[in-house]
Amino acid sequence: MRLRPERVQLFLTDCRARLPFRFGAAVLTAAPLCTARLECSSPSGARVEGAAADLLVPRWFRKDPARSVREDVEELLASAQEAAAELLAPAAPAASAFAHWLRLERARVTALDFAAPQRLVRGFGVALLERALLDAACRAAGCSFFEGLRRDLFGFQPQAALAELATWSLADCLPAAPAERVLLRHTVGLADPLHAAEIAPGERLHDGLPQALDQDIRRYGLRCFKLKLSGDPGRDLERLVRSARVIEEECGAPQAVTLDGNEQFASLEDLARLLEGVARTPEGGRLLRALHYIEQPLPRQWTFDAARHRALGAVEAFAPLLIDEADAGVEAFPRAAELGYRGVSIKNCKGVFRALLNFGLCARSNGRLFQSGEDLTNLPIVALQQDLATMAALGVAHVERNGHHYFRGLEHLPPAEAREALARHPDLYEPQAHGAGLRIRDGILELRSLQCPGYGYAVAPRWEARIPAQDWRFPEA
Repeated sequence: MRLRPERVQLFLTDCRARLPFRFGAAVLTAAPLCTARLECSSPSGARVEGAAADLLVPRWFRKDPARSVREDVEELLASAQEAAAELLAPAAPAASAFAHWLRLERARVTALDFAAPQRLVRGFGVALLERALLDAACRAAGCSFFEGLRRDLFGFQPQAALAELATWSLADCLPAAPAERVLLRHTVGLADPLHAAEIAPGERLHDGLPQALDQDIRRYGLRCFKLKLSGDPGRDLERLVRSARVIEEECGAPQAVTLDGNEQFASLEDLARLLEGVARTPEGGRLLRALHYIEQPLPRQWTFDAARHRALGAVEAFAPLLIDEADAGVEAFPRAAELGYRGVSIKNCKGVFRALLNFGLCARSNGRLFQSGEDLTNLPIVALQQDLATMAALGVAHVERNGHHYFRGLEHLPPAEAREALARHPDLYEPQAHGAGLRIRDGILELRSLQCPGYGYAVAPRWEARIPAQDWRFPEA
């Protein structure tokens, strides 16, 4: 389907975390949620809208300790604004969603040097507009995202982005139907208490939601876990063993465990020594038997340096490595695979077409390469549900989710939107003491209601309840 983009508006909603989320060297306590509203004309001349949303998360897209949180947030907003201006360029013709994305990706991302630190930031804006285009195409056609993929609604031409996919067909590799449910892999942040008894009385939230790992396991029936690492061998060893003990006590043997280095390791030798130390403890050894992969241990700028991977074999004796922050363009996963990495994360904030291209690389690898479902604190409705719709379409078995843990349900939304979410997506949300939140049973999210016209959501955003980007100011406190 060919669409002609005619207008883009960006809106901000300030969101405050209920708990601090520490990942790597960063601590997230608040962030604005950016929602894009795209107006297009369809082939029939009809007007159609699409939307997309993401938190403007500081200290992830660019990890520069010399930069302030405000600088990071405003740079991400500028990335979305600049991508919108590029999309609406006067000479831009009506085109498929893929053709629009490819033009933006080339102008904004691949035009930069492969090692340029702005690549991931620039890709954020491109990915936001890409998802709004996908949503608009689905709404114009009256079909779901998965149906759009099946029908080639988006004009996907993988060979135009990666020559090695010239003979690959997405339609031949898609599952017969989108997943109806997915296992939730729970994030254990570096600042998260493991036992409720550890929480000082003055720090208890009393908001009806779990605060410590043991409470989360009991409340949600969790079986899959993502454990954050700090890069400090002694601290990581102690915390992994303690985490293993809590998981064992509360749910027995976990179904899946992943580790996230968040770029905190100076070398793979350090990581290998940590894993060997964990394996020597009874609880740690049992935990590592459920280990599926290890995410982004080295800083992104070292990921493609062959000399830094001499200890890869020692690490892979425990689990394969996966790139996340280093995935800053369509060339990244092929380059990483040449060095011995086997996995790459799916995150809508990095791009849907990029995930589809990586899906093709995995399909052609005879089982050697794989994708994982990771989370950069997706919040309801639009951001969370579009990301889950991507995971459902690609058949991801378990996906990291943490927005419901660090933020309070649908509290950031206008009340009318939260009520409509309960009505239109009752499999995914439920009433809670504070209003509404994710419905998690036996560690599972139900996804059937995402198969609706549009890209994964059936609740119209209340634009009047959001702050237009030109009127928004960074909160000073």
